[in-house]
Amino acid sequence: MSETKSPDRPNIADWNEQIEVRFEKTKKMREAGLNPFRNGLSPANTTAELHQKFGELTKELLEAGAHQVSVAGRVMAIRDFGKGGFLRIQDRKGNIQIYVSKDVLGPEQHERYKTYTDLGDIIYIEGKLFRTKTNELTIQAVRFEFLTKALRPLPEKFHGLTDVELRYRNRSIDLVMNEDVRKTFLARTKIISSIRKFFDERDFLECDTPMLHSIAGGAAARPFRTHHNALDMSLVMRIAPELHLKRLIVGGFDRVYEMNRLFRNEGISVKHNPEFTTIEFYWAYATYEDLMKLTEELFQFLAREVLGNLKFQYQGTDIDFTGPWTRLSVKDAVAKYSGFKDTAKMSDSAAMISYLESKKVHCEKKWTSGQLLMAIFDAEVEKNLIQPTFITHYPTDVSPLSRRNEEDPSIVDRFELFMYGFEVANAFSELNDPVDQRERFELQAKAKAAGDEEACDIDEDFLTALEYGMPPTAGQGIGIDRLVMLLTNSASIRDVILFPHMRPIKANPTEKAPSPGAT
Repeated sequence: MSETKSPDRPNIADWNEQIEVRFEKTKKMREAGLNPFRNGLSPANTTAELHQKFGELTKELLEAGAHQVSVAGRVMAIRDFGKGGFLRIQDRKGNIQIYVSKDVLGPEQHERYKTYTDLGDIIYIEGKLFRTKTNELTIQAVRFEFLTKALRPLPEKFHGLTDVELRYRNRSIDLVMNEDVRKTFLARTKIISSIRKFFDERDFLECDTPMLHSIAGGAAARPFRTHHNALDMSLVMRIAPELHLKRLIVGGFDRVYEMNRLFRNEGISVKHNPEFTTIEFYWAYATYEDLMKLTEELFQFLAREVLGNLKFQYQGTDIDFTGPWTRLSVKDAVAKYSGFKDTAKMSDSAAMISYLESKKVHCEKKWTSGQLLMAIFDAEVEKNLIQPTFITHYPTDVSPLSRRNEEDPSIVDRFELFMYGFEVANAFSELNDPVDQRERFELQAKAKAAGDEEACDIDEDFLTALEYGMPPTAGQGIGIDRLVMLLTNSASIRDVILFPHMRPIKANPTEKAPSPGAT
């Protein structure tokens, strides 16, 4: 395939003198018979490998060994001294210094380096290792090749990308310029692989379930809606994989998990992104109490794998994963942390409405007593749950998929895990009585008809599966993004999502941008 030449002046909105200089260099490279976007050169080494393998060798041992290496990476620094110069290149594993000398490279390669090299270019180097006068491990280049000519300059070295919004919108350059950002996403990868290891070792089967659903179910959330043209069928992006995973339990897969994306048409905040990652897992013949024990083990395992310690700091606060973790019922937590102390009145809607109105917390008279109790919890309790805390025994009317407590049917066998004032996990003993499940779906359908956009629909296919019989089961969902926030000391969920959703940039300065909570 013949190479297509770039126009002399492409239609770039933010064209400036620096970009123009680089386009001109690219043009001259082509005229000189050099491909500014070359392919086919693969490095034999990474920078980290070289530091690890040769970093302790003395100058004399390096010279005696005459170690020949090759690396490729982005030029992050240039110091030129006429016939010689130093570059620093960065690859996926780290960085290393390159020494470029006219005497060793020869006049042709040295002229190529002098004439065309800019910060941000991606180059290929072959050479031998030595130590400079300052004892730094360095590659003496014997071959210098351009792989990719950068047509835009990198941000200024010492300031980089400091504007948070700009960093999120330019994640590619954010990763190039900010080592801490790279470390965060490397940690995220390790957390996810460690979670898989944990569940695989306990005989859980990883499964994939549909992203497109005909019915929004498995959670209380407003879905994104779409349409399948060929089938002329309305669909929603899934808000939870729960109902499909429980069908697998019915089918005889007694331990299953799925780690993947969910989509909820809700506001954006430091703790919320409309597209996010969770793990959901289901364990037949187990209860929510078994899951509390398993959850402690999982989080402690991850802390040791990622941090090497059960005690760490998050945003300046000491967090301790050492067990056993605190357990409190919803009512006991409200009594402990809010001004509404009388547990006997925690089913009294009028009393709770009066209290919420006195605190200027939004509520509606049509809300159930469970919804009102959770409004108090959300407003006054969550922020106090700093150390790992299991909140148990949620009201039945806010838990449409949970098993009723056998001693008190007004509550369910459910817990949510909180740390640093926000929810990290939600779990319960699953409702496997199809008659009870249908009644609760019908209550949800009535709520939806009355205007509750987060209420569940009736899923007849799931009810049919339950009627064939689902063994007693416990299930749980854990927010991966929030877990990564905790283990990487990241203040915002957007710090741990590679490409978070952002408000559009205003085209007209007089236009009002959407609010953070706009959907």
